[in-house]
Amino acid sequence: MKALIVVDMQKDFIDGVLGTKEAVAIVPAVKKKIEEYRKREDMVIFTRDTHGEDYLQTQEGKRLPVPHCIKDTPGWKISSKLKVGKSQIIDKPTFGSYELVDRLWELNEESPLESIELVGLCTDICVITNAMLLKTRFPETLVTVDGSCCAGVMPETHETALKAMEMCQIEVK
Repeated sequence: MKALIVVDMQKDFIDGVLGTKEAVAIVPAVKKKIEEYRKREDMVIFTRDTHGEDYLQTQEGKRLPVPHCIKDTPGWKISSKLKVGKSQIIDKPTFGSYELVDRLWELNEESPLESIELVGLCTDICVITNAMLLKTRFPETLVTVDGSCCAGVMPETHETALKAMEMCQIEVK
């Protein structure tokens, strides 16, 4: 079985308070990728950046003082252009998710994962963090990132993150 991890494809990161034209541009490609995985009956898991009303008092909020992805707000929701369906959603309070790693480990115990692919936002923050966590936990599993289905805070930092992942034996498409 193959797993697709759709990282933080939420309104606030696409066309909301932290949105970019690059994030908007990848939505059709991410949608197509999700459809390909579902057609093969492979696994699709979404992550959702999730903050509370106290976000500005957190360490992250003090360094990025832009309230975003506040639970139960419109900006917190996965893009309506992407069909979540029966896919699992993992809410994560920070960049990387140990819950995601643990969930994939459980699934791997049941049926070994052939590969894990990541797409989404932001390449240079949450995608790279989760890719590194997954590669560390699954050193013999192919971990890939589709750069055409990711966008960073800035195009330059997107490219830097892709290069960093390649250096850590994460295959970048």
